[in-house]
Amino acid sequence: MSPNVRFLAVAEAEYRDAIDYYNAEVLGLGDDFREEVAAALQRISDFPDAWQKLSARTRRCRLNRFPYGLVYQQRPEGILVVAVMHLKREPGYWSKRP
Repeated sequence: MSPNVRFLAVAEAEYRDAIDYYNAEVLGLGDDFREEVAAALQRISDFPDAWQKLSARTRRCRLNRFPYGLVYQQRPEGILVVAVMHLKREPGYWSKRP
């Protein structure tokens, strides 16, 4: 992961929960999820303004293979991942986060 990317603690927990869930479903699928998130974070780092705006300072990059999006903000110190959001569940739940 790029050094200029960090996760809110709650987003990190969502990320780890998704990895655990997918690995419990099919051995190695969580590792595929981890790789997909890493690729999305690289795309975000390379092109932070390219993804859909959800609010004035928040954007979402959808994963290609999994039904998740990375909700993030571009900050002076780098990219802050606010949520690792399942796209079929409560879409605005993350909006109260910093």
